[in-house]
Amino acid sequence: MRKRALMVIDFFYPPFKKWFTLHTFRYMAAGGITAATGIIGYFLIYNYILHQQDVTIGPYLVTAHIAALAIESVSTFIVGFTLNKYLVFTQSNLKGRIQLFRYATVVATNILLNYALMKILVEGFQFYPTIAKTLITIVLAVFSYFSQKYFSFRVKKE
Repeated sequence: MRKRALMVIDFFYPPFKKWFTLHTFRYMAAGGITAATGIIGYFLIYNYILHQQDVTIGPYLVTAHIAALAIESVSTFIVGFTLNKYLVFTQSNLKGRIQLFRYATVVATNILLNYALMKILVEGFQFYPTIAKTLITIVLAVFSYFSQKYFSFRVKKE
């Protein structure tokens, strides 16, 4: 499965080799798949599962765009970790559980930033939620790349 996935990703690499290393291109492909999963999942959850309606959990009211963000974060976590561990950062010699914990730390930071930025863009600046989610995803992708490369999946010096 890994070889097939890399074969498909690497097939699209030649036009981009002037600008990116193969490793960076693979990260961008994995990130693109993860981001697309998140954006599409968010759109479907927000519009077709929640029907753009706020959710009441006990005494708390959760706005629809924040509830959709929480739900889609679970699937993007699984997709993102799997792609990064097995397709992109395969040279990391950290134990899998350490990678998972560090990846979860970065994802948790991204979720908090996502939450804050969604509140600002949707409630403060009246952006449409799916557009806000897309813009935030682009900004956080850059942060994530460096976090994953130098923290979650770094190569431990022997």
